[in-house]
Amino acid sequence: MPTVLLDAREAVDPAPRGVGRYVRGLLGGLAGVEGWRVRAPVRGLPGPEVVHEQLGLDVAAARAGAHVLHAPNCFLPLLRRIPGVVTVHDLAFEAHPRDFAPRAGAKYRAFTPRAVRSAQRVVCVSAWTAGDVARRYGVDGERLRVVPNAPSLPVGDREPPPGGPYVLALGDLRAKKNLVRLVRAFRALRAQGLEHRLVLAGPDAGEGTRLRAEAGDAPVQFTGWLDDGALDALLRGADALVHPSLYEGFGIVLVEAMARGVPVVCSNATALPETAGDAAAYFDPLDEAALAAALRGVLEDRALRERLGAAGRERAAGYTWARTARETAAVYAEALNG
Repeated sequence: MPTVLLDAREAVDPAPRGVGRYVRGLLGGLAGVEGWRVRAPVRGLPGPEVVHEQLGLDVAAARAGAHVLHAPNCFLPLLRRIPGVVTVHDLAFEAHPRDFAPRAGAKYRAFTPRAVRSAQRVVCVSAWTAGDVARRYGVDGERLRVVPNAPSLPVGDREPPPGGPYVLALGDLRAKKNLVRLVRAFRALRAQGLEHRLVLAGPDAGEGTRLRAEAGDAPVQFTGWLDDGALDALLRGADALVHPSLYEGFGIVLVEAMARGVPVVCSNATALPETAGDAAAYFDPLDEAALAAALRGVLEDRALRERLGAAGRERAAGYTWARTARETAAVYAEALNG
């Protein structure tokens, strides 16, 4: 039975971000896939991460007797003894470099194009991301495979927060999330009589001060980082999830909302229409008036909310970690045999 070594360091983070959730979900799904033995080391070599990523992973794969090495976040060893698979979630570090700390952005920009050009197979979480990788890096489409993400936030029974109706935006407070336009559109809606609050749920990644200034005296709530139970409750209690992002490689927050039957109002940019399909109301993210109109339309039309909620549940049901794992295992087989 062939063995894959999957770099699982981010899966043990007590407050996992996107890649950590991806690795956790994938590992859980792979446990149900026959034909592959999985080795998932969670500790790296001491010292700089790049040393482990470029040297330690290859050594760990050799010690494990692995046949394929999978880097779940761009940093595939460029020199390795076995076939390599790399997952690319998005290229936001290319499209929105100011959202990244200089050192982190430089690392992504240095290693990602080299990793995808050297990999036997490249897993992309959407067809849009696969196209972005092909365009930016000149990668042969024959080596690109689209395998979508799946929801990973547990559905609990914690009561939603009190305080009246609200719309929710979920994600780090960074420029590419386009939250400044959302706050402006929300203030316009309040001036027209909207009674909802706006809840911005996510840690400050550089835009918090500006957003607070834009909010002024409008009822905009900043939650900061929240644990899974609080996030789930906040999602379940929202009258709508609004996601005005300028750039997403998949848009997992859409699927989390859809899985709970929460109507989605989102940008028509990048991978978001691919992920949400007909289960969202869309707007041009550069047009504040269009954003406000789309959000108002959903909040004022009960039949539309019910339709979007039902369509969201149906669409979200197709995104599962069993599917992701099964399709990823097929990519491993291609890398090994091709």
